[in-house]
Amino acid sequence: MIAAIIFITHIIFALIIFIIKFRSDGLTSAGINLVLIVTLFAVGWTVTTMISKLLLDQEGFGTEFNRDDFSLTLLTIIEIIFYSYYYRPSSIGDDKGK
Repeated sequence: MIAAIIFITHIIFALIIFIIKFRSDGLTSAGINLVLIVTLFAVGWTVTTMISKLLLDQEGFGTEFNRDDFSLTLLTIIEIIFYSYYYRPSSIGDDKGK
């Protein structure tokens, strides 16, 4: 159940970013951002799975939070930190520094 929620939130996030980038920059930029999100998810899931295999048994913390759920949760936390910096509004052109 946790894995399904994480997958759904990633799909919703990818659609939101695609729509925002499509409206502001066009189809090419939206497609590149979508490919970035999918690639980072796939590679990040592989890396966090390797980390979770070193730390936990297959059962993880129980039947409702196994090793796969742990690796997806760890990936989501890392992605939240990364995307909050990557997609924050840029301060280029602001007059706050003057």
